Amino acid sequence: MSKQNPISLNPVGIMHCRLTSREHTPRNFDISEETGTLEIFPEYSEAMEGVQVGQTIVCLFWLHEAARDILKVYPRGDKSRGLQGVFATRSPVRPNPVAVSEYEVIEINGNEIKVSGVDVLDNTPLIDIKKKI
Repeated sequence: MSKQNPISLNPVGIMHCRLTSREHTPRNFDISEETGTLEIFPEYSEAMEGVQVGQTIVCLFWLHEAARDILKVYPRGDKSRGLQGVFATRSPVRPNPVAVSEYEVIEINGNEIKVSGVDVLDNTPLIDIKKKI
C-alpha cells in the first residue's frame, strides 16, 4: 500500500493568550479557566459570520511545538496506566499534532474572537472552527 499525496493545511488564524509553556497549560479545555483571543486572518473574516457570543465553538489547532515522532505515551503522564499508543489518548504528541478544543465565545470584535477554556499555547496556529452540535 502506498502513502497518499501530501496534505496541505493553511492556518485560518492564531491563538493569542498568556500561556507560554506546556507546564502551565491546562491539559484540556474542560478544566481550563484561561481566556484568549482567536485572531482570524483577514482573508477568512467572512467565515466568522454567524458566530455569536455565548455559543460554544469547536476549534482545531496545529500543535506546532509538539513532537511528531513519539507513538506511545503514558496517558496524562501516569506511568501506572502503562504505555498506550497515541491514537488511544489525547496526548499532544502524535504524527499529525491536531488538537480539538471547545471554547465559549465571550466577545467578538472585528476579526477577533475572545474565548474561555483555552488549553493551547500562545501563537498556536488555528486550522478551523466549527459550530458545536
